[in-house]
Order: sequence, then C-alpha cells, then structure tokens
Amino acid sequence: MQYQGVLRKMQTELKAPIQYYLVFDSDFIQVNQLLDKELTIRFVKYQCLACGENKKIYRQGYCYDDFYKQPDVGDWIMKPELSTAHLDIEDRDLEYEKKVQLQPHIVYLANSSNVKVGVTRKTQVPTRWIDQGAHEAIEIVEVPNRYLAGITEVALKDYVADKTNWRKMLKNDVEDESLVVHRDKLKEYIPEEAKAYYIASNKETEIEFPVLQYPEKVKSLNLEKTPEFTGVLKGIKGQYLIFEDGTVFNVRNNEGLVVDIDIQ
Repeated sequence: MQYQGVLRKMQTELKAPIQYYLVFDSDFIQVNQLLDKELTIRFVKYQCLACGENKKIYRQGYCYDDFYKQPDVGDWIMKPELSTAHLDIEDRDLEYEKKVQLQPHIVYLANSSNVKVGVTRKTQVPTRWIDQGAHEAIEIVEVPNRYLAGITEVALKDYVADKTNWRKMLKNDVEDESLVVHRDKLKEYIPEEAKAYYIASNKETEIEFPVLQYPEKVKSLNLEKTPEFTGVLKGIKGQYLIFEDGTVFNVRNNEGLVVDIDIQ
C-alpha cells in the first residue's frame, strides 16, 4: 500500500497503549497497525503549512517568511512568561493570542527521561504529555491564563529540569519516581500569584506506548539529507517512529514535508 501527504504531527488517543494516526488531506494511517511491517518513507517536496508553496521549511512546518508572520509560533509559545494578551498587548494577532492565552493552563510534572516541569493548555491534557513521550505526569497548578503558567514554570525551573533528554526517552532509559513527592517539594516555590491555583490531588496519569523494541543506540533520520529510508517499524513514542535498526524519525520536526509512505 502507498500513501502520500504532507506531514503534520501525529494525532493521538489515550488508550493502553496510545493509538497514533498520521492524518493527510484525503486519507489517514492508523500507525499502530504498521508495527513489525517494513516501511519506505520517501521525501517528495516541501509544502508550507501556511502558504502551501514548495518552499524550504524553516521551522514548525512553515517557510522562513511565514514563520515570522504566523501567530501560533510567536515567542510566547516557547516562553509562556512572555504572554501579553492579558494586558491587551498584541504580539502578532491579538484576537488569536487572546483566544489561546486567556484560557485555563496547566503547569505539570512529567517523567519521560527525567522529571521535568512544563506548561500546556488544559485542552491539551494529556496530548502534550503523550507528545513528549512521558510515561507518567501530574498537574501542579491550573491557572486562568498562559502568563501565570509561564511565570510559575520559570520559578520552578530553578528546582527541577525543564527539558527532556530525547535519546534517553527513546531508549526507555527512565527511572520511576514519585511525582507526588516532587510536586509537594515544589509547592513552596510557586509564585504568590499562582499559589491559590495549586492542585493537591495525588492523581498521576500513566501512559503506555506501543513499542515492541527499544533501540540501544539512536540514529536520527533526516529526510532532507537521506530522502529515502526503508526499515521495519518497532515502536511509536512521543512523536517518533522507532525502527528495528535504531533509526528514529521525528514526525513533528518534519511537518511541512510531503512524503510517500510504502507499506510492505
């Protein structure tokens, strides 16, 4: 079977294990069904997710020009503490920014390679944790806007990591830790403005990924340098496809690339 389409991040369902879908304009692939099958992924061309043109992708599925225009990739996305919609101050598109920033946000702890702190919109729970390859997560605070979540994350970063070691995550080199204990230790460092939003629940979300074989060594596939790759799919974790020979392919990092996928 052969499919062709522009890559976007895989859509997911919280089941045991997580269910993954590659969604194209006129078709989709239930990726879990491809485990233990041989796939060939072939780079065809670029297709910017904004203008639709065959222009080299710069970041996050956009060509260079569109990356600096699109409101959904402003600096406040990666640095929530830079959010200004609550002050009625525009970055690129105030209407869009109010819609996204002025809604409930969660500051959380997740364990994928190590315990890390992060921020996500409440509507993106548990999607955000799945995309990070976290096998467990717990909420710390639920605040009414992105700015409050951002300053809380900044305050807690002094006491817990804010980055995932993606190689360790893909090798499943993970230590089980009590996120409840970690969260309780961080409580005193939450900024005054966010203390009232602390979540005292001990509920941890457990996540199981569809992986038959974890790699011992990880090799990252770059389709622009290696435009055709064939391998047996052994797992899906985070936004990565994991192949038998240790090659991994980050679907999200390749948004905006049109590919052919042949399934043997």
